[in-house]
Amino acid sequence: MLGNSEYKSGRRDRSIISEQLERDPVDCIRIVIADEHPLFRAGIRSALGREQSFEIVGEASDGEELLHLAESTTPDVMLIDVRLPGIDGLQVTREIKKRLPSTSVVLLTASEEEEELFYAIRYGAAAYMLKDVTAEELIDVIRRASSGTYLINDSVLAKPVLASRVLSSFRELATVDQQVKPLYVPLSAREVEVLEYAAKGNSNKEIARALSISDQTVKNHLTSIMRKLAVNDRTQAVVYALQQGWIKMHNI
Repeated sequence: MLGNSEYKSGRRDRSIISEQLERDPVDCIRIVIADEHPLFRAGIRSALGREQSFEIVGEASDGEELLHLAESTTPDVMLIDVRLPGIDGLQVTREIKKRLPSTSVVLLTASEEEEELFYAIRYGAAAYMLKDVTAEELIDVIRRASSGTYLINDSVLAKPVLASRVLSSFRELATVDQQVKPLYVPLSAREVEVLEYAAKGNSNKEIARALSISDQTVKNHLTSIMRKLAVNDRTQAVVYALQQGWIKMHNI
């Protein structure tokens, strides 16, 4: 049995925790689920329901319904079956990234196909995953996608031929018409920030100081940027980012 002092201490600790939660509410990640099969949607809903920071704001069974739902709910993350009836998941992704560029799309598929993966990347999906993903893996992907991470890049790097095809496609989009921008930015928000500072002529040390990160972290970001864009140095990366419209001249 707790003594009086221990009981008071416990009440005080709970009061402190309660006050902290009121001051620092957990950011809620708003999610839409789209799949033709109600049972699959129910399974995802059940798996995500245990996460207090997740809110499922809608469900759809076909592409047309999903587009209307997306515009009315403006979710943070959308979980979409690639093979939705009507407008398929890939075309929906293309439309979503044009209409709601800040919404992250996670595509789910019963069987991975390289052609699907290519268009998932080109249209701006944050991730492309098999449906046999575990609940823990899906929760992690949703969290990372909502923060602006493009996990789909990992899939590209594992397939050199596909990576070459994707990068060639991006370059064609950039050279055909400078006013037509690619449908997504393959760089994280932080990587774009690093590029913007690099474009101003800042050294790694100056970039690190401006962003409150270490010199090594800046080097890691630049290495990642050059790998993703298949360029040899930061100058080429800056020029390419300017062509694509990812960074603007008035910011430099």
